[in-house]
Amino acid sequence: MYTFLKAKGYNIGKSLLEEDKIDLAKNIIEKAKSKNVNLLLPVDTVVAKEFKNDTEFFSTDTDKIPDEYMGLDIGEKTVELFIEAIKKSKTIIWNGPLGVFEMDNFAKGTNAIAKAMADNQDAISVIGGGDSAAAVEKIGLADKITHISTGGGASLEFLEGKILPGIEAVDNK
Repeated sequence: MYTFLKAKGYNIGKSLLEEDKIDLAKNIIEKAKSKNVNLLLPVDTVVAKEFKNDTEFFSTDTDKIPDEYMGLDIGEKTVELFIEAIKKSKTIIWNGPLGVFEMDNFAKGTNAIAKAMADNQDAISVIGGGDSAAAVEKIGLADKITHISTGGGASLEFLEGKILPGIEAVDNK
């Protein structure tokens, strides 16, 4: 999330990002815009000065993150924005938690999105990645998801159409 926000020119404080992917994020933003694709990015974020559960935290708009703070979860406005999109969706693919779900104070966004996915029983829902799978398991919603894969990177590569070594080996037998 913060790589995309940085690509948009926002100050992201001390939030984690993939510095080497900023140009890619810019290209994705531009491509989505040129193709009239609605790229949903967080509009608010929960920030704290320290990476620990029992620290002070607050929500702020994504373009107003103070220098000395780091983003640790999506904010309430973003949760609502994403839930509305999930409610309308027929296929939902989720890869990666939306916050530091291991810490209760920063798991609210991840938990809310997992619940929204579980509630949309008309949709095919796919979760890829060990952390996302663990988050859904932790709150007891795994049985409401169509498919869960602990291989996040492999799931994304499969969706990209790349040949996965394990599948190739089975196909060649």
